[in-house]
Amino acid sequence: MTKEDTHRPVLVPVDFSAYSEAALLCAAELAHVLGSPLIVLHIVHDPGEAPGYYAVKGRHKQLERLEDVAAEMLEQFLKKSRDEHPGQAALKNASTKLVTGLPVNRILETAEKTHARMIVMGSQGRTGLAHMMLGSKAEQVVRLSPVPVTIVKEVEQK
Repeated sequence: MTKEDTHRPVLVPVDFSAYSEAALLCAAELAHVLGSPLIVLHIVHDPGEAPGYYAVKGRHKQLERLEDVAAEMLEQFLKKSRDEHPGQAALKNASTKLVTGLPVNRILETAEKTHARMIVMGSQGRTGLAHMMLGSKAEQVVRLSPVPVTIVKEVEQK
């Protein structure tokens, strides 16, 4: 490992699910051990029926800019993880990145732009018909990524 490698971040895409929470914790541990920064990435996927806006639950169908809602959710997700795992040093210093587009494309682009040393992401591990119909973002990232990818399939039991 070179000194340059320690400046290359561990990238963890999150969708706020329990699977991405498990991936975030794994990525934080890896970043700490490797002495690398941690970047927490969320990709906003624009819905076709209201491009650029989300209906916010509990706010009388009020529409808000998608990026604003997603940024707030990302900060809350990271704060919750920091509060529940105060011993995770990499979580304390993690930076966030919010981008809009197709998840697989944006994960790979972000990994390239940030010179990520690796990607850590959660997967529900679908099989059979569900996998064939929906495809797997994690599988696509594994196949297309020029850097190592770690897939976290199990949700940590609390």
